[in-house]
This record gives sequence, C-alpha cells and structure tokens, in this order.
Amino acid sequence: MPAPITPLDAFAALLTDEGRALLDGLRDYDPSQELATATRLRREHPAELVSAALGQARLRQRAVAKFGAEDAYRMFFTPNGVEQATRASVALHRARRFEALGVRSLADLCCGNGGDAIALARAGISVLAVDRDPLTCEVARANAEALGLADLIEVRCADVTDVDTSAYDAVFVDPARRGGRGRIFDPEAYSPPLSWAIEAARSAPRAALKIAPGVPHEAVPDDAEAEWISDGGDVKEAVLWFGTGPGTRRATLLPGGASLVGRGLPDPAVRPVGRYLYEPDGAVIRAHLVAEVAEELDGGLIDETIAYVTSDELRATDHAAAYEITDVLPFNLKKLKAIVRERGIGVAVIKKRGSAVEPEELRKKLKLAGPNTSVIVLTRVAGAPAMLLGRPARPTG
Repeated sequence: MPAPITPLDAFAALLTDEGRALLDGLRDYDPSQELATATRLRREHPAELVSAALGQARLRQRAVAKFGAEDAYRMFFTPNGVEQATRASVALHRARRFEALGVRSLADLCCGNGGDAIALARAGISVLAVDRDPLTCEVARANAEALGLADLIEVRCADVTDVDTSAYDAVFVDPARRGGRGRIFDPEAYSPPLSWAIEAARSAPRAALKIAPGVPHEAVPDDAEAEWISDGGDVKEAVLWFGTGPGTRRATLLPGGASLVGRGLPDPAVRPVGRYLYEPDGAVIRAHLVAEVAEELDGGLIDETIAYVTSDELRATDHAAAYEITDVLPFNLKKLKAIVRERGIGVAVIKKRGSAVEPEELRKKLKLAGPNTSVIVLTRVAGAPAMLLGRPARPTG
C-alpha cells in the first residue's frame, strides 16, 4: 500500500506547472458543483492533486474578501491562515505606520500565510517571517514568490520564542487566538501567550502586537499605545504599539484613515434627544473615545450607558454616522406598526443599542410595505426603552 499523501506533499503538487494550471482553471469554480467538477478533473489529473486544488480554490474564494481578487487568486492559503489573516487594508495601514517610524527591517512573529509580511515588504521593509508550522511556512514562502517579494521576505520555520530579534528595527507579533475548539478568550492561552508577546515587543525599539478588539482596557500595559481599527465600519482588531506613545488610546477608521486620539475627557452629559443622532464608529466605542466625538459635535449622550451622541446641529465628522431624527417615542410595538403602515415604510434600517428587542424579529412583525424608507433605532433614552425614527443625514456645502 502506498504511503498516504501528507499536507506538505499535496501543497508541493500545487506548485508544479500542472498544479498551477489546474488552480488557474478553478478561479470561477462553483463549490455547489464540487462532485461534478471533481469527477471531470480526475479524468485528466491525479485524484490527490484534484482534491488539493479544489480545497485551495475554496480558500482563495474566501480570501478575496480580505486580500482582493488580484492577490487572492495568486496566493495560497491554509484554512487557519484565511481565518486569522489580517485584512489587506489593515495590514497596509500598519505597514505605513512602521514605515513612518523609520523601520527598515522587521521580525514578523507568527506570520501565518504571510499577509502582514506582504504589506510590510510592499512598504519597502525587509521582513523575517517566522512560524512553527512547516506547511504554513511553505505557504508563506510561496506567497512571497508569487507576489514578487521573495527578495524582501525571508521565511523561517521555528518556534518564535527561540528567535533572536535583536538585529531588527521592529517586531510584529500576531499570536494565534484560535485553537481546535474555536476562539481562545484567555490571553495566556494564546500561542504564544500574551505575556510572552508583550515582553518580546518591549525588547525591540519599535513593536506592534495584534490582539482581540474586545481586550479590557485595564489589560493594556501602561507603556503601550492601544489602537482600535475598523474597516468599513466593522471593528477588525486592536494593536498594542510599543516605542510610540505610551498611554495613548487611538481609533483608526479605514478605508479613509481618519484617526481619533483620546484626550482623557470626562463622560459627556446626558441631554434630551435633539434633531440629530450620531452613531460613533465601532473603533471609537471600543477605544472609549465617545467623549471626544461628543466634544467634536458639541453634543451629549441620550443615556449615560448608551454610546449615541445627540445634537441640534448637523456637523461633518469622520468618526460617526449621522441621522436626522423625526420621532422620539417610548418603545411600543403597536404604535410602531401603526407608524410604519401609515407612512408606507417598505424599507427600514433597524439599529439597536441597549435594547432587548432583536431587529430581525421586529422586522418580521412590522410587515414592511410601501415606497418609503426609514431608520428605526431601538435604544434607551434617559434610562427608558425608546424608539427613534429618522433618516440618514449628510452635511451640505
């Protein structure tokens, strides 16, 4: 009986001319037709190669959301690598920060499939990319070659705790936060543990440490800058920076790149709901910078525990979405159904913060029908359940 094909063997087959040609032909592959596709391809190619190519085609399709089609369909991935990879826009932002700090060489510890290393190399930074998994290292190496960056990215298969980083200008650490049973919530169960990653970061002149965006603020070291990053309104990650601004709290909003830095402001006052409601970006909320947004907008909170800012004036801001409010009412389903019916609301954006009502369940009960649109906000106002109706507002001029 022949020896079973190892994951490394299967991946090596994908790098052959036959494997690459097979993958190129699967760019528009439909996963729902996998059996028929596999049957057809096995008439001309080894079964093991077909299985590896189909698996890689699925991973590339998933990776498009993070890397874009141009890169994703030239790159290679492992399942965990796709799951944990940094979105390309976020990696580019971080690479530009390192570049602005004068970093010319960097040790990328726990490099995964090489997404961050690619962004760093494209910024002209020489990268040592380290991972302990042999297959992951082969994938990272293949990606550097596929994107023409092999001269700037050295891939080393090793335990990151054994790597001497003293020769590098900076260190980037991205500990594995998923295990065999899913997401890991205990930072000391990260691989490597968060405590080790922090000390590794402190040992370098400049460093960044990627962590989960839900990190408690009290867990952020005093000598670190903490940056929360969103992309398209979705919070993607938090980063601890060392060698920049100790104690700084920052929210960065991509793709525009707007950045809000904390100034230690006290909590805003609560005031009645005005003409406009502002919803701070998720990164702003995670960074505890709602007070900075309220000051920017000359506004206040609608409730001391709710991150909605209200004002009677419409002001342009990069840090929050604005809505013009037409109705402020105690929450009452019967009343809301009547309003929706009377106004012919067929399309509604339903938002919630501080409400037990689930938007999709409410949507079913409202039976939306008609030509008009509305924004419905389920929240609390001065401690009481409320519903706010309105529309998106955009400053003119």
